[in-house]
Amino acid sequence: MIALAALFTVLAVWLWTGPDAATSRLARLTHQGDESRPRTMKALLARPSRSRRADAWRRASIELCHAMTAELSAGRTPGESLTRALTSVDFPDPDALRPVSAAARDGGDVSAALLRAAPGEGGEGLRRLAACWDVSITAGAGLSALVDRVAATMRSSQAHRQDVAAQLAGPRATAKMLAVLPALGLLMAAALGMRPLAFLLGSLPGLLCLTAGISLNVCGLWWTHRMATRATNL
Repeated sequence: MIALAALFTVLAVWLWTGPDAATSRLARLTHQGDESRPRTMKALLARPSRSRRADAWRRASIELCHAMTAELSAGRTPGESLTRALTSVDFPDPDALRPVSAAARDGGDVSAALLRAAPGEGGEGLRRLAACWDVSITAGAGLSALVDRVAATMRSSQAHRQDVAAQLAGPRATAKMLAVLPALGLLMAAALGMRPLAFLLGSLPGLLCLTAGISLNVCGLWWTHRMATRATNL
């Protein structure tokens, strides 16, 4: 009985927290050092969350704007500047930017290529860069000044998101702790010989209480995570 309660405790903690940054780094090291493991398993272990992937796209977009501004200041053409800047930035999905590089190199529709390459989450920088490209072509505005302003705006937004995420670290930790408390209560009751699992799993009222408790716990975790995510993305 105690072993089952301990197992439920570990399972509750794992289901809520999931793989963290250390697990992802370990997966990347494993990907580099152990080529005998299946590629699909390594991809699943190293797959970042949606929020981390969006942050990676935003950081890469800021670096792209800085690199492009430097190239434009050096006297290169917009197409050449964008092509060189794309090669110097490590994007989460480099293959998605290949059409952009081809359009910039061959004189194609760069703005449309940027819009197609921009992901749904984290692609604000690429969409703003596409708008800057259109304004520069149609109105003849200086592209370097526009791109530099986009980079400054994105840096400010990124700093705001990081500040909000730091402030939400406490509520997130509290929510995780509250989610584990029922499992810890089962463990303590089992250690005192009260046999809580026999009641929860062996009778209809117990099953109803267990179902209601799990449902409320999951709803609370989902609601807390949703509120934190929306506050971070404001």
